[in-house]
This record gives sequence, C-alpha cells and structure tokens, in this order.
Amino acid sequence: MKLNVSISPHTRSRESTTTIMLDVIIALLPSVLVGVWVFGARAFAITMLSVTSCVASEYLYEKILKKPITIGDLSAVVTGLILAVNLYSTAPWWLPILGGAFAIIVVKMLYGGIGQNFMNPALAARCFLLLSFTRIMTDYPTVDGVSSATPLSLAKEGVYTPVSDMLLGTHSGTIGETSAVAIIIGAVYLCARGIIKPREPLSVILSTGVFVTLFSLIQGKPITLDFLMVHMLGGGMLLGAVFMASDYATTPVTPWGQVIFGCCVGFITALIRCVGGGVEGMSYAILISNLLTPFIEKLTMPRPFGVKKEKKEAAK
Repeated sequence: MKLNVSISPHTRSRESTTTIMLDVIIALLPSVLVGVWVFGARAFAITMLSVTSCVASEYLYEKILKKPITIGDLSAVVTGLILAVNLYSTAPWWLPILGGAFAIIVVKMLYGGIGQNFMNPALAARCFLLLSFTRIMTDYPTVDGVSSATPLSLAKEGVYTPVSDMLLGTHSGTIGETSAVAIIIGAVYLCARGIIKPREPLSVILSTGVFVTLFSLIQGKPITLDFLMVHMLGGGMLLGAVFMASDYATTPVTPWGQVIFGCCVGFITALIRCVGGGVEGMSYAILISNLLTPFIEKLTMPRPFGVKKEKKEAAK
C-alpha cells in the first residue's frame, strides 16, 4: 500500500483571512448602526471616510511599490471600522482620513502588511490622533441636542450614568462605544463563529473590575455597584476587550497567554483611570500590552514533547 505524504500543515480549514475579516465586519455592524442612530448622519460619514481612507491607503501603497494588491482580504475595511468606532461624530472630515492613512501605511504596511504589525493599527492611529489633536479628539458630541461628558468623565465627578443608558447607548461617547448591548451582540457572534474565545474579552473586563476595586480601596474611595458598572461598561472597555484585545497579529496565541494579556490590559487600564490623570486608558493599555506579547508567548508556550528528556540525555 502506498502512502502519499505531503508537507505540513496536514490539517486544513475553510476559513481564510477574508472570511474572518467578514465576520468581524458583521460583528461591528450593530455598534456602527447604534452610533448612527444616536449621533446621526455625521457618524455614518465619519465611518465611511475612515474605511475609504484605509482601503485607499493600502491600495495606493501597494500600487506605487508594485506589490500585490491585498485590499480584497477586507483587513483594511476592518481597520477603518475599528478606527471609526473609536472616533467622536464631531470629528472634522480630515481626521479619519489622516488616521486611516497613518494606521495602514505607518503601522501596518511599513512592517510588512497584515500579520506583521506589532500593534493594532487602528488603536495606534487613535493614540496618534489623540496626542496630536487632543482638543478635537475629546470634543464630546451632543445626544438629543444636549452636550454632555462621557460616563467615565462624569464618574470622575461622582456622577454615574444609569446602566440602562450604557446598555442602550443613549449617552455621549465615540461612535461605537456607547451601546453595551450592541457590542455584546457582536461578541456573541464572534464567539459562536469561533473567531474569538470568551476568555479573551472576559479576562480584560473582569481584571479591570478587580484592579479598579483594588486601587480605589487603597485610595480610600467608596466602592458601589454604579461605580463598577461605569468602569466595566463605560468608555471603550467592551469595544476594546472584544474587537482589539483579541487581534490575532498582536495578542498571544496560547490560551494562558491570552488570559495574562487580558489581565495586563485590565491592570494598566485601571492604573490609568484610578491613579493616573487619564479618564479612559483602554487604548494605551492594549498598545502597551501588545509590546509585551512576545514575552508572554515565550512564558506560556508549551514545551515540545520529549525536549526535557533529550536535554537530560545530552547532559549524560
């Protein structure tokens, strides 16, 4: 009997980069739709400008350098959507265009394209815009004609946004971060499709709650349910935990590594919110944890079978 042996990998999947990115796009749609419903047509325009900028930047970069065109894998669309949901609807038209170009060209393509970037392109672009145009990036949009601060900003003053408002998204914030229900729907879809594991977002959210409680107790601040709900549902917590802390290219591949990564994000987020002067902290926490990914993977990578035995034999 003849056996035909081919080179690895021997296990194949029908999933491709395109199908995975399409699933992420579908999961992001509820958050985008709620953002458009709450903030109006301007939120839709910002989203389209961000996506168009990312796709155009990738196409032009590859066309100019005579590289294969990869916009068909939809990764640039995902980057544009993630950047858009992290922007306020009051952003000027040029801001998502600049952010999209920075995300694709500087953070993604200059490092070799998809899978080669060491940090999340959309988050890196958001932090770049936040540092460069702080006033514009913190210009809270109006909701029902009333301008108000975000739930985390109000919490700093001892005012807590009702949980119902944070679930439905009827409060000020970025385009895609306001509705916890919309983000949870996207998370359930991604988990059901096997794109992410529940341990990834849960480790971020739960560790943030633990460290926020710890830091607040050290500072002598009262801990209430409303206080914890604002930190675990408000701001970019859910959005970052589901769509950015689970990025394949910039987070650990090992199960325990993903949990440790999530705890690192939670610790840094709580540190910035409770001890530092920042209100949010989620974006910086994920980017800093991205830099720790190689070390986390090295610590949690399982040892190949027989390695220990071979070392003993070599010592003899």
